Formats: sequence, C-alpha cells, structure tokens
Amino acid sequence: MKKLITLLLMLAITSFSAFAHSDHDHYGDGQDITVKTTKVSGNVYMLQGRGGNIGAIVGPQGILIIDDDYKVVSQKLKDALKELGSATPKFIINTHWHGDHTEGNEIFGTDSIIISHDNVRKRLMQTNTIFGQAVPPSAAIGWPMLTYADSITIHFDGEDIRAEHYPNGHTDGDSVIFFPKANVVHMGDDFFAGRFPFVDLDSGGSVQGMINNVTALIAKIPADAKIIPGHGPLSTLDDLKAYRQALAETAKIVQDEMKKKKTLDEIKKAGLPDKYKEFGSGFIKTDAWIETVYKSYSKK
Repeated sequence: MKKLITLLLMLAITSFSAFAHSDHDHYGDGQDITVKTTKVSGNVYMLQGRGGNIGAIVGPQGILIIDDDYKVVSQKLKDALKELGSATPKFIINTHWHGDHTEGNEIFGTDSIIISHDNVRKRLMQTNTIFGQAVPPSAAIGWPMLTYADSITIHFDGEDIRAEHYPNGHTDGDSVIFFPKANVVHMGDDFFAGRFPFVDLDSGGSVQGMINNVTALIAKIPADAKIIPGHGPLSTLDDLKAYRQALAETAKIVQDEMKKKKTLDEIKKAGLPDKYKEFGSGFIKTDAWIETVYKSYSKK
C-alpha cells in the first residue's frame, strides 16, 4: 500500500511540474488547443486556454492582458486576441510567476511591456523549486520591465486598471487586478473557483495568508462585481465567499487535529467532511490539501 501511495505521489509531482512550468515537449505543438473567449463586462473579457485564466481589456488604445498562459498556447491566444482587435497586447500584467500564467511572456515579450510585482521578476530570473523539483529561470525576454512593491495604476482604454500586491497567499508575488469602471476583478491564483487551491509554500505561499487575503478582498469587492479566478469559471462574490469558507473551515479542522498531536497520516485518514468532496475533485485533491495545510501551519 505504501508503495502505491508513493507512486501516486510521484505521478502528482510530475503532473504539477508540467502544470507549473511546461514546454513544448509536455504539450506537443499546441494544435489541439482552443482558446475560449467570454465577455465579462464593458470592454473586459476572459480567455481560457490550457493554463490560468487570462483577462483582457480592449479599446481604442489597444489591448492589455492579465497573464498569458503556457508558451505553447501563444499562437492560439494571439488568434483569439486578434478577433478582439489586436494580436499584440501593449501591456501584460503577471499575477504571479508560475509558468501556466507567464510562459507566454517569452513570446509576447518582444512586443509587449510586461508588468508585475517585484518578486515575480525575481523568481522568473532565478531557479525555483516546486515539489522538490528545480524550475529553471525563464528567458530574459520574458522578464517584466516594470515592477512595483505595493501597487500600480495603468490608465488605459478608459479604465483605471489597478494591480495590488497581496502578500504570501498563493506565492510571495501575487497581485489582484481591479477594473473599477467595468466592475471586474481578476484574482489570479488566490482564487481557484470551487476547488482547493495550490499554495506554493516553496515560493512564499501560506494557507493563512491566502485566507487573510481572500477575507480582505471580500470586504473590498462590490457585491455585484464579476470575478475572474485564476482557475475555474467566471465567478461572483458569493462564489468567493463560499471558497473562503471552505478554506477557513478545512484549515481549522486540520489545525484542531494538529493540536491533538495527530500525525499527518492520521489526519489524512480521517479526511474532511463530505460537503468538501467537490472542492477536492480538482487538481489539488483532498489529501494534498490536508498536507498543504499541515505543512503551512507547521512552519510557524
């Protein structure tokens, strides 16, 4: 049984390594990829390819996008953006460093100005570790040109687009992007809609930090706003509240068991209440989430 568990864990690690920082060898030539475009509100759109959800604003000044998916998706993403007005974004904002959100930088970086939090640039320039595996630096053309410590506002296409840093949630470089006039928020990977999230502990992520960030955002986001999650369908504030409740309640369950001196294996065996079964049906399964919570709170 232990051998089977070890094998499954290694398969999960291999899968996430591809998820976090893929290349053409992992995904072929991209011919089978489709990019779905959804109008969100006003002149803001959501595009979904193979990696993280992409936000886009379109107007007379051109196109600005939030994240740019895997490198292998770039041509299909260009085609989808061209349908909106231009295949070449003037600006790209990276919500964090993971490859399913930033690999396209290496393609779009020749023509677009890439913007990010300071830590995103730092991580794209260095070797990082995910699940014990080294992730090499990205090509220099994909490094953000403009960075910020706390926030930046870009006045573009009639919007006052604001990128704000929310520390130590999914990673140490997460940004949430606000489109106040369109009443749209792009959450990056602080929000996996309806699923347990991946919290990158090796990149400064923290379960409590993510809960704190989501709690702060719920108090800030208008009740009728439309929310683009890092992964999953277009969402509402109620969806974000349900996600926050799931994170907070399951984290407390694990912490309570830790206080009773239960081992990680014992907590996994006990599992979580059935109402969280659906949350554990995504990329991060229930056991992986329990382990993330355990490791995150063990660091204190």
